[in-house]
Amino acid sequence: MPRAFWLIFIGHFINTTGSSFLWPLNTIYLHEYLGKSLSVAGFVLMLNAGASVVGNLLGGYLFDKIGGFKAIISGAGITLIALVILTFSHGWPSYPILLVFIGLGSGIVNPSIYAMAGVAWKEGGRRAFNAMYVAANIGVAIGSAMGGFIASISFNLIFISNLTLYIVFFFIAYFYYRHISDEAVSATSAIKIHSPNNKDYSPNMRALLIVSIGYALCWVGYVQWQTTIATYTQDLKISLEQYSLLWTVNGALIVLAQPLLAVFVNKFAKTVKVQMVTGIFIFILSFGVVFLSSKFTGFLAAMIILTCGEMLVWPAIPTIADMLAPKGKQGFYQGIVNSAATGGRMIGPMLGGILVDQYGIHLLMIILVFFFIIAIGTSLFYDKGLQEEKQLTKIV
Repeated sequence: MPRAFWLIFIGHFINTTGSSFLWPLNTIYLHEYLGKSLSVAGFVLMLNAGASVVGNLLGGYLFDKIGGFKAIISGAGITLIALVILTFSHGWPSYPILLVFIGLGSGIVNPSIYAMAGVAWKEGGRRAFNAMYVAANIGVAIGSAMGGFIASISFNLIFISNLTLYIVFFFIAYFYYRHISDEAVSATSAIKIHSPNNKDYSPNMRALLIVSIGYALCWVGYVQWQTTIATYTQDLKISLEQYSLLWTVNGALIVLAQPLLAVFVNKFAKTVKVQMVTGIFIFILSFGVVFLSSKFTGFLAAMIILTCGEMLVWPAIPTIADMLAPKGKQGFYQGIVNSAATGGRMIGPMLGGILVDQYGIHLLMIILVFFFIIAIGTSLFYDKGLQEEKQLTKIV
């Protein structure tokens, strides 16, 4: 991997580690410590995700217009200021207000850092985005493991730890990302799939929007593990430390199982469609296990199954966006898929909170299975508008 990509990889890892101290515990903090209902907690997280959607689109636009360094520093600066204030003021209503600004700043950073990764290691193809996915999940494993332990001592230490690591990320970005040539970023184009005259990008955009719909629906389900399922485990008397351990297992498995994943992809899932459809079927199986579980071992099994699914689905989406993006639009296309994921995270907590408050966790599981079935459909048919010989059949 090029040195520039390693710097992006390390920064992404540190950023994710810091945020993972807090995000798996947001609903628990709002519900258990601030005394808000699941519906209110879901609404707060919806506002956070809504701000991230705006940030994702803005970040992609800024990447294409002013370059990756300036876009990342702009978003990181907003997040850093919000985290400083949050460290000293995390009651009600300052907590939800600051979460909105954190969502906006983080939203600006995410598509920019993914687009920069794609051009910093353009010959890496799928490997570049899979590496970013692994970096994020190493951060999740470490951050969530430490977060559960720290939260059991004091939630104040969670805010301090998050801030400290974000300061480190900000300085890495400020002193090193400026040396990653923005000219190379704007001039480089990934594998392109569009009409021969290189001007009509509407089939590309249509394909991206279709696959993004399924991506968003998958995230509506996935985010329940951070919200309604998190509080459901508390109702079942599963400890906070055990819940945090689930995310540690998630991150550790993603890192340790990469060799097995490579073998599976090379032999059994050589196309994007097979990868995504297989992964979504595994999601359905995971939520079926949750439906039947009442003890920690059941949730542990469900998390392991869920992780196998996400290892197939999540890295494929930014790769597709990079392959579809016309020259000079890498940031915008990454912003769209990031917005789709964030949109799922925005709708998911509110929808899940209302359904669980009114009807219970089991009806929510049934509805999520229906969403996953729709996502399988979008994965199968998203590329029908592209030229047959140039459809996205393989991840390089």
